Amino acid sequence: MYKLLKTSGRAKRGEFHTPHGVIQTPVFMNVGTLAAIKGALSTEDLERVKCQVELSNTYHLHLRPGDEVVKKLGGLHKFMVWDKPILTDSGGFQVFSLTSLRKIKEEGVYFNSHIDGRKLFIGPEESMRIQSNLASTIAMAFDECAPALADRGYVENSVARTTRWLYRCKAEMDRLNSLDDTINKQQMLFGINQGAIYPDIRIEHAKRISELDLDGYAVGGLAVGETHEEMYHILEEVVPYLPQNKPTYLMGVGTPENILESVERGIDFFDCVLPARNGRHAHVYTNHGKLNLLNAKYELDDTPIDDTCDCPVCRRYSKAYIRHLFKAKEMLAMRLCVMHNLYFFNTMMEEIRLALDEDRFESYKRAKLDGFKENGK
Repeated sequence: MYKLLKTSGRAKRGEFHTPHGVIQTPVFMNVGTLAAIKGALSTEDLERVKCQVELSNTYHLHLRPGDEVVKKLGGLHKFMVWDKPILTDSGGFQVFSLTSLRKIKEEGVYFNSHIDGRKLFIGPEESMRIQSNLASTIAMAFDECAPALADRGYVENSVARTTRWLYRCKAEMDRLNSLDDTINKQQMLFGINQGAIYPDIRIEHAKRISELDLDGYAVGGLAVGETHEEMYHILEEVVPYLPQNKPTYLMGVGTPENILESVERGIDFFDCVLPARNGRHAHVYTNHGKLNLLNAKYELDDTPIDDTCDCPVCRRYSKAYIRHLFKAKEMLAMRLCVMHNLYFFNTMMEEIRLALDEDRFESYKRAKLDGFKENGK
């Protein structure tokens, strides 16, 4: 159940009550593709960096170790020793990214595994069964993520099929939640709005899927080739047609700047691989812009990554030391930077929530964006 606590323009401050605890929104979900954050972070580390929701990948876990294996081991929460909410994506984005390896049919998608080439099939029912086996808190509907710049005719046909698939997902989720051997009988389902960069297609789809009264709604198919301005325009057009009394999730976004702009446009949930991926390559986020710790100027820099940050890394380690670790190819370098970046993102979401609580989001956003421009070298 979603409880809307406050609004500021279109920005929303809420609480989402789930079988695995309450999520304070707006929230950034930390991406653990294979039930682990890339960069050697443990479940204890996730707690340390203030993670509220962990996101795992349906497609990858279906291939390895196998969703039935995870079910036999008690579900994803028990498997990775995490008792807070978990969202699993539907596998659709990964399947549709395998352009040369897949074939789309009304029943679902036939494709070849990127690991060993074996033939596989995932449709709406299969995606729901995989996610039910994983026993995540929130399951995502199976959809087609059409290219943002696809032609109108293709997008119209794709969205119509995605709508038909959503009805099948809901029916199968209802059936699975009623079975005796289902681990999480209260598994929630989010639908996904598609339509590329065509506002009228997006709006019509939003109206249609809102009729299903799902637990939440995502805006998918953005941050996949269009400009930031196009993405913001689509959000401005479509979010008002999604239920305000349900959480709204912008999939795969994004940078701190993207998040601030999207909160202002009514988004509650975010996820992105950027903080972990960038951290593994020595790129770290600060309140004064993004830094590349491989730069020579940090060789003798004994200050923390960000002197305004209270994360476990900034409390103890210097830029010079972390730079040395990267140069020496020590795994600790990646671990420290990923930990800092996730702490930075999760702390920023805390600050956003507090600013909304105190009716000062607009001034907070402006100051935060100004700070990011200070450097970034």
